[in-house]
Amino acid sequence: MGLDAVKSLWRTVLNKYILIIDHIKNLSKEEKLKTGQKLPSIRSLADEFQCSTLTVVRAYRELEQEHFIYSVPKSGYYLVSKHKKGEVLDKSCIYFSTVLPDISIFSYDEIHHCVHQAMERDRMQLYSYGEVQGLPSLLQTLRKHLQDYQIFCKPSQIVVTSGVQQAVSILANLQFPNGKNTILLENPTYDRMIKNLQLYSVKTIGIDRNFSGIDLDRLEEIFQKEDIKFFYMVPRFHDPTGSTYSMDQKKEILNLAQKYDVYIVEDDYFPDLDTNSRNDPLYSLDNTDRVIYLKTFSKILLPDLRIAAVVLPEILVSQFLKYKQCTDIRTSILRQGALDIYISNGMFKRSVTHLRNIYKDRMDYLKNICSGFNSEVLDVNIPHTGFFLSMKSSKPIDYDLMLSKFKKDNIIIKDLRESYLEKSQEVDLLKISICKTDNNQIKDGILKIYNYFLNQRIPPAKRNKDYVT
Repeated sequence: MGLDAVKSLWRTVLNKYILIIDHIKNLSKEEKLKTGQKLPSIRSLADEFQCSTLTVVRAYRELEQEHFIYSVPKSGYYLVSKHKKGEVLDKSCIYFSTVLPDISIFSYDEIHHCVHQAMERDRMQLYSYGEVQGLPSLLQTLRKHLQDYQIFCKPSQIVVTSGVQQAVSILANLQFPNGKNTILLENPTYDRMIKNLQLYSVKTIGIDRNFSGIDLDRLEEIFQKEDIKFFYMVPRFHDPTGSTYSMDQKKEILNLAQKYDVYIVEDDYFPDLDTNSRNDPLYSLDNTDRVIYLKTFSKILLPDLRIAAVVLPEILVSQFLKYKQCTDIRTSILRQGALDIYISNGMFKRSVTHLRNIYKDRMDYLKNICSGFNSEVLDVNIPHTGFFLSMKSSKPIDYDLMLSKFKKDNIIIKDLRESYLEKSQEVDLLKISICKTDNNQIKDGILKIYNYFLNQRIPPAKRNKDYVT
């Protein structure tokens, strides 16, 4: 048989193989095959497509590798599921409240593939408790990966935890070398962090944070007078203000921490979206083992991943591991393995590059919409990228009234009262998440919000040019 004849035969086999795969998927899509139903026999498909049984077997094995079908020895192949599209939110609503990733711009198949690769690669470890510190291969991968954020450390300093909240809970219970007991929080801050620390009856106090950062004189006063064990802070894309500390502010905070023997717990959950390559974390500035660095992988990938990396001063590693072992023995080996593969094969880097561009474009669009707003009505803080922005009202917000009004307009907003240490505190801040909103929803929702506050300040009968449509 000549070379041309061989090529022609191979093209025929390849075409039949692809046709068979498409045929089975279409049967599922059209619901002619149900979940758990047996697929056509290999012989019947070979006759139908006029090909060899080997071609059909190859097509079925490909579908099996995609986890579309499964085989039962001496019985045949069966459909795993009908592969419906994921659940979607009510399209009539504008969701400015959620910080969950937009599944429409994530490659679920890539992560799914990594999970199944991890099941094969790490299958022996799945039947053991594994290492408390973390999967050894992931620790090595994280050491290299963290260097992209200017975090240079030894693998022995990294601990993998089941999310950032678990890490902070453990840190709150550790005996630190400074012998202190109170935790300082930015106010407002991530609401679940407040609830988490209150659950463990940890003594906490707050320092006000606004669009510009914090009052450094007030910080020094607190460090000097209070028994501060560590300062939990979110320097980059702070939740809920969206603001980021300047490099000078970070240096001064670190200087004060060193001066008054206070540790810093740096929650750096969005470095991947930052377009400013010079925006280095506090950890990179620290030369006295004063900063503990936290990095979650849940928000940028899948919330259910529940994996975070903690970079600790060596003096705290042993004690941290003892507490972690009492908490959950170890973080899921399967999830660790999937993350290890996802980072190592370059999928993570490609994914965050895609996300960074999407959210930067959304923020640029927001800046254009808000450019004509009267700052005396709403002072808007829009970061250069990220998942959310914040707006400050000229007077305290009646959240009950506002949430009720926006709900009638199908606009869902987060209640920020939970983000403050003192629940009775008057709140003038509004947080807008753009995770699951397109440009049309962003424009419609933002203009309605602005005009609502404009009406609060200026009655409808006396509206002027500030009214926006």
